[in-house]
Amino acid sequence: MSNLAKTMDTIADLHKSHGVKQKGGKLYTQVVHRMEAFRRIHGTDFGLDTEILVNDGKKVVVKAIITDKDNRKVGAGMAEEIRGQGMVNTTSALENAETSAIGRALASLGLAGGEYASANEMDAVVRKTDALKEKPKPVEKPKIELKDLPPKQIKIPKQHLKKGEKDTKQRFLTLNIGVSRKELKIN
Repeated sequence: MSNLAKTMDTIADLHKSHGVKQKGGKLYTQVVHRMEAFRRIHGTDFGLDTEILVNDGKKVVVKAIITDKDNRKVGAGMAEEIRGQGMVNTTSALENAETSAIGRALASLGLAGGEYASANEMDAVVRKTDALKEKPKPVEKPKIELKDLPPKQIKIPKQHLKKGEKDTKQRFLTLNIGVSRKELKIN
C-alpha cells in the first residue's frame, strides 16, 4: 500500500482537472477517472469484486470489495438505487448502483471523488425515501351484476365451460373479469 499516497495525490490532481461541478458548486471526480488512476498505479496488485445483494425489480443493492494481493479486504462500499427513480435508474439502475459502490469502495481507501457522500447522493436521499413510501394502489374489481349483462350476447366456446356448466354469463365473469360466484352471491 506504499503507492496509495501516490494514488491519492494523482486523484487530487484529477479532481482539479477533471472534476465535474455538482449541485452546490462542489467538484466531483468521477469513478471512471479514479479507477483508471488506481489501475495505472497499482496494476493488478488489488482486486475489485462486486456483488448484487438485492435486485427485486424495485431496488438494487450492490456491494464492492477491494482486496490486496493476499486477498485481504482493504476497502468496501455499498450502494442502493431505486428502479425508475431519475433518468439513469429508469434504464440502468444496476449499473448505476455498481458504479456508486465501486466509488464508495475507492473512497474507503482515501480515493474519494470529493466528499464521501456526493451531493448527488445526498439529493437522492429525498427521492429514494419518497419512492419507498409509495405503495401501489389496490386494483378494485369492477362491480358487475348478471342483470347488467345483455342476455344471450355472451358466447363462450364449449372448451371453456366446465362439464355440465350452462351458466355462460357466470363463466364469462370468472374467465374474463375474475369475479367469482360467491362475490356475485350466486348459488
